[in-house]
Parts: sequence; structure tokens; C-alpha cells
Amino acid sequence: MRILVLSRSSALYSTTRLVLAARARGHEVDVADVLQFHLCVKRGRPEMYLRGAAPPHYDVVIPRIGASVTSYGLAVVRHFEMMGVPCLNGAVAIARSRDKLRAMQLLTKKDIDVPITVCARTPKDLDLMLELVGGTPVIVKLQQGTQGIGVMIAETRQAVSSLLETLWGMGQDIIVQQYIAESKGRDIRAFVVGTRVVAAMRRSAKAGEFRSNIHRGGAGHRIQLDEAYQRAAVAATKVMGLEVAGVDMLESSTGPKILEINSSPGLEGIERTTGVDIADKIVARAERYVERRGRRRRAVDAVIEDERRARRLLP
Repeated sequence: MRILVLSRSSALYSTTRLVLAARARGHEVDVADVLQFHLCVKRGRPEMYLRGAAPPHYDVVIPRIGASVTSYGLAVVRHFEMMGVPCLNGAVAIARSRDKLRAMQLLTKKDIDVPITVCARTPKDLDLMLELVGGTPVIVKLQQGTQGIGVMIAETRQAVSSLLETLWGMGQDIIVQQYIAESKGRDIRAFVVGTRVVAAMRRSAKAGEFRSNIHRGGAGHRIQLDEAYQRAAVAATKVMGLEVAGVDMLESSTGPKILEINSSPGLEGIERTTGVDIADKIVARAERYVERRGRRRRAVDAVIEDERRARRLLP
């Protein structure tokens, strides 16, 4: 196969690992920055150009879309999909996971547990918001953001009010979320590829920090994930429509609560913590994904050909 990894830099750990894994499995692989693509929409024939020339045909695209280029990155992924190139993950699924409120809405519709989450646009009903999430402290989040960016804790009503007024004044969309006291400074990252969890770790925040992200100095420890947590992670990934996802969960007294689904999860922290070759599993999934699509296409073509034969036989 010829594989394209969409990434801002070929030097990034996750990108390098995917390239090495693809080559080890006998594939040809390229890396390209989404911002280097020019998209052209024509009647019935979408086109794209990479550094001034039409890119070669790719059998599959593996998007690594950073939060800073989400909008244009999604446009590039959509364009590949319009041209019939399968993407692991697709544009719709990535967009769902990037919008924290939308993700929570979809998860709760499927009866998947999440921290109580409230969205509002004026401070008028602040007391009601706090009552709904169980009072302070609360977590305040930007609706777009990754690696703990835009995630804050507010300990008092006054702190919540000040945060909301500041963020709303900057034109930011935010959500207010229930604080799960029993998981203070800890969460679980489950890495899902296809329909199963391939690796999991418990992350613990460094001293003085409540965010457990590895990028924030948190420490990771390999764990054998309980079956209930595995089911929750796989179900959340399926709801988003993702093939590859990093699912963050809180350990509450009532079981797993889905915190976030990352459509471009980093490989460095979890591979080094667990020793699992996740890049190889992603490439293997890409192989099966392309083959499955090929079988479906051949089946559709066979049906169409049968219908054509039947019409030719009509008197």
C-alpha cells in the first residue's frame, strides 16, 4: 500500500513511529503537512495540489490533525474522502471528537456515562449551573483544546464567575463540568484501535497540578484495564465514529466516566509507559480498513454488473 500520514512535522515522535511501522510492514509511506495542500472544487471532480503538483494516489490516509489546524485539516481530510481515499479517521468523526460539548451530547444519547456537563452563554443563571454540577469546585473547559490546554479548576463561586466572564468576553465557548473528587489528579488513558483497547495507563498529575496529561508533567503507569472500562472506551470510540482514539476516563465511585476522546492521540507517552507497539497496530488496522472497503466496493460492483446483465437479457 501507499500510505500518507498527515502531520505538521515528520520529526514528531508519533509521526516517526507510524512511518517506521508502515515501512516495517512493507508499505510505501509519505508525510505531508495539511497546510501545504491546495484544494480545488470543480463540478463533479474535486482536485488537490501538494506543493504545486497533484499528489500521487494513496491507498489510505492517516490524519494527525493538531488542534491549531483543525479547520483546514478537516477540509483536507474531507477532500481526500470526496476523492475516494479512505481516511483513518474520517473528517466527521474528528470534528465530533474535537467539540467537547458535541461529544458529550452524543455519548449521553447512547447512555454512556460522563461527568455532569453544563453549557451556557450568560452568567445570569450561574447559581443554577453550579447546582446542576454539584457545586464547587468545578472544571471549566474551552470547547476546543487538547493536552490539557484550556482546562481550569475553579474552587469558589467567585472564581467561576470571573473565569466565565473573562472567557466569554474573549468570545470563547466554554463548558462547566462536575469535579470528580475521588479521581483527583488522576485519570485513565485507554488507546483504542478498531474495536479493542490495545494499551492503557493511569496518569497522575505532578505536585501542584490537577491535570494529569503527560505533556503537563504527569506520570503514567501501565495498567490492566477492568472490563467495564474497556467496554466504555470502545463504546465511546464507536459513538464518535473513530477507528483510532485515545479515550480519557475518570475513575468514579459509580464506574468509568468518559472525559474526552482524542482523535489524534500521541503515541510517545503510552508506548513508553506500556511497551506496546501501538504504531504497528494502527498500520495493521489501516490494512484491514482498506481491504474491508475493497470487499464492499467489489460487492457493490458485482450487484451493479448483475443488474446490467439482467437488463441486457430483457426482451
